[in-house]
Amino acid sequence: MNNLREINSDTVLRFGPYAFHLHQRLILDGDRPLRMGGRALEILQVLVEHAGAVVSKDALIAHVWPTSVVEEINLRVHIAALRRALGDGPNGQPYIVNIPQRGYSFIAPVQHDRAGTPVLVETVHKPQHNLPARLTPVTGRDSIVGSVVRQLPVRRFMTLIGPAGIGKTTVALRVAELLLQHYRDGVWMVDLSAIDDPSQLFDHLSRTLELDVGAKALAQRHALVVLDNCEHLLERCRTVVDDLLASAPRLSILATSREPLRAAGETLLRLPPLTVPPASAIYSVDEAMGYSAVQLLVSRARARQQGFALRQQDLKAVREICRRLDGLPLAIELAAAQIDALALVGLQAQLGNCFQLLSQGRRTAVPRHQNLKAALDWSYERLSPLEQIVLQRLAVFKMAFTLGAAIGVISGAMLLPANLVSVVESLANKSLLSVEQGNGVTRYRFLNTTRTYALEKLENSGYLRAFELRYERYISRTHWTSVGQVVLQFVE
Repeated sequence: MNNLREINSDTVLRFGPYAFHLHQRLILDGDRPLRMGGRALEILQVLVEHAGAVVSKDALIAHVWPTSVVEEINLRVHIAALRRALGDGPNGQPYIVNIPQRGYSFIAPVQHDRAGTPVLVETVHKPQHNLPARLTPVTGRDSIVGSVVRQLPVRRFMTLIGPAGIGKTTVALRVAELLLQHYRDGVWMVDLSAIDDPSQLFDHLSRTLELDVGAKALAQRHALVVLDNCEHLLERCRTVVDDLLASAPRLSILATSREPLRAAGETLLRLPPLTVPPASAIYSVDEAMGYSAVQLLVSRARARQQGFALRQQDLKAVREICRRLDGLPLAIELAAAQIDALALVGLQAQLGNCFQLLSQGRRTAVPRHQNLKAALDWSYERLSPLEQIVLQRLAVFKMAFTLGAAIGVISGAMLLPANLVSVVESLANKSLLSVEQGNGVTRYRFLNTTRTYALEKLENSGYLRAFELRYERYISRTHWTSVGQVVLQFVE
């Protein structure tokens, strides 16, 4: 709806074809108002008022977010949005340039005027969205978030993949938050874990996006849809994504899944764990805090225990905790919740029983994120019976293994080698096994937490000791075969 507001002796900053009415917080391109968010306008005002000078990133952040602690990526996203909205200046260069190691500068000439003419203004509504309020900062994901923020508006369809607890939903929500100002018709989160029947997917999507006339209502929308937890509805998700991208050319889709959707035009981004300290010693608190897994552990511990500080004598325990938990954000957050009761040394000592230790979840989280076991149950319960058996038996491997080793240890009359190969590859696609390439050989490896979970399942099945013996015989046979080859080479 349009409304008429008087500009009373308003200061107007003019550059190129634009008029920036400061009192109204309005930018006109001729007679057309530009849609910009409040933060972007504040950044632009500082830069334009200091045209020709370099404004540091710290100064911009301090001005725009005076009472908040924010990441530099927030600033970069708004700068990118401003550049897109303004286009290039009269000289063919962007109006805003980055000065490496210093900050940003507005390089176009600026004229200061006074205005007293009424201007017809189209009211700019706040971006529409259904994103939950963020309660904690995102740690260690700036690079990945920035990459998705830059690529998604161009590529239109990206899928974040990774194992349980790696933080796919956290990253997707952060990307969505940072792109709120980019999508004029909103950013919408659609949690697919709430449904199990593929036939319900489209109705669930329509209700979340408040579509009255089905997918046709999206045809002209400039919006972002986040499809969270697609792994159990892959085929139906693939069909819906294909249809939406074809019928709505201004729509972008960000999916999260434990395996690829394999839809047309899909760009995959596999989330790595947070960085963990090396097995070798770390010598200072500052060195330890250079690893994002340690940063998250300390941040969450401080939130639980006032006055918590990482000390020199804690470094060995912190290194072991982060490594044993594979740098998984969910596992680290749950472990940090126990520090006030156990202290770091006590927490380290209890890691052998990690599922009992990490069972005290977040009551406000969805069930699959309330504790580590629930997150793995979500994946395990959606495996076929054969995949469940193979996952259990492979857990006897303490190190990375090849397909040949897997066949040598767990295949049999009921599990033929040809079937085993396809199942192992399927488990890797589902992010339950990690894949390593080296010297032309493919190896598979468990995360420590996944292996502990699978071993517990194997023990409950009654076959743990039998497959441990098969593993020991295979390793012994392989070892003596290798020794024999060395001896033969020496004799020759």
